[in-house]
Amino acid sequence: QVQSLGARFVELQLDTKQAEGAGGYAQAADEAFYRKQRELLTEVVAVSDVVITTAVIPGKKAPIIFTAEMIHGMQPGSVLVDVAAERGGNCELTVPGKTVDVNGVQILGPTNLPAEIPNHASQMFAKNVTTFLGGLCKDGKLTIDQTDEIVRETLVCRGGEVVQPRIQELLKK
Repeated sequence: QVQSLGARFVELQLDTKQAEGAGGYAQAADEAFYRKQRELLTEVVAVSDVVITTAVIPGKKAPIIFTAEMIHGMQPGSVLVDVAAERGGNCELTVPGKTVDVNGVQILGPTNLPAEIPNHASQMFAKNVTTFLGGLCKDGKLTIDQTDEIVRETLVCRGGEVVQPRIQELLKK
């Protein structure tokens, strides 16, 4: 859909292994990674009319990818949509729940996109749940295969015990 509108995904020459966690989800990388990423993105952002950023790390604050300096390098009339705004945002100038104007560049910080498109959000959620549950059923029986990373990472309790590491960590606090 992105490409059908004439847009393109930006692919940077980075070693992304350290930023990729289980199941393809993002995980925090070191500052050197983010510094290199910002360096490569600076020239791309300066010539972009629209930037959409979505980087979140489960259970953590969103990483800052776009600096104020990068935004000041964008042309007036450009737009940055920070889909990670609810987790603090990927742009240091994002104000969650607001649209801000920085020298003619609009920075949108939506915090509840599913509420903006409830019909489509519900359809997508239903498809995801159906697909997930279909993978748990083998020959008509519930099968909890902990070698499947999606099942393992979404399993909260087993045999009366909390087995999900993030939930265990929260329960200790």
